[in-house]
Amino acid sequence: MTSEQIALVQASWQRVLPLHDVVAGIFYAKLFEIDPSLRALFKGDIGMQGRKLVAMLATVIDKLDKLDTVMRDIQSLGRLHVHYGVKDEHYETVGLALLATLQTGLGDEHFPAETRAAWATAYTALADAMKAAAAAARPAA
Repeated sequence: MTSEQIALVQASWQRVLPLHDVVAGIFYAKLFEIDPSLRALFKGDIGMQGRKLVAMLATVIDKLDKLDTVMRDIQSLGRLHVHYGVKDEHYETVGLALLATLQTGLGDEHFPAETRAAWATAYTALADAMKAAAAAARPAA
């Protein structure tokens, strides 16, 4: 990611963070709207899951300029998601839900095309790292 992309993601995140509970609710509503079958992967309190999601995003977004410092945690998360039944194709759905959530929460004024592209780049980098770790953690077929 470029420094400009990092700045766009971090600045837009600061606008989202004060409404984290609402944003998490929007995210899961969009996720299950896009793929209702994913609801079965969530066994616990969705509110608690939303808080975990926001906390993880806050940590990663804060460290976007030094991702190597959190890459081990990102990879661990990818390995953990294998046990929850997450498949590679689910990452695309999550990315779509995340971008749709940000669009809803920020609106066109604060989520223009260049900010959306920066988020897509950041998400793809994280998702790719998680998928690679997950692939290494899956039992051989």
